Amino acid sequence: MTSSTGPAAGELLVASAAHGAGYFKQTVIYLLDADESGALGVVLNRHSPADLDEVLPQWSDLVSPPQQLFAGGPVSPNGAVCVAMLADPAEDPPGWRRVHGELGLLHLDTPIEIARGAYAELRIFAGYAGWEAGQLEGELLQGYWHRFSATEADVF
Repeated sequence: MTSSTGPAAGELLVASAAHGAGYFKQTVIYLLDADESGALGVVLNRHSPADLDEVLPQWSDLVSPPQQLFAGGPVSPNGAVCVAMLADPAEDPPGWRRVHGELGLLHLDTPIEIARGAYAELRIFAGYAGWEAGQLEGELLQGYWHRFSATEADVF
């Protein structure tokens, strides 16, 4: 996907060979936010060494297979980001914010009873990837990333 517009929430970033041996080598990132103040997303293809059952045991049963914690990125690795797909696209449950289409962010302080049954898919990430204003655009110009449209299946 080539575009004259900047990166947008709901897109995939696939690391190019130009990323070399750094943290983002061979990663796929789902962008959660991208605007003039910067961008953030989560790495989709890296599992966390932490055990989901130990870190967030109350969420283990709701997480989509494989029921593991994913390493979302190097920023705030002790924090958790939850991406969820609505079970009913006509509803926006409490504690949820739409990112793109039926995908959004679920606040993990949301009571489990509210979350149960409200989501078709759910994945939790330890940390996230973040860029300051203009940083991601610069990395795109340098060829570090390839941009693609994302589907719900790509995330889960």
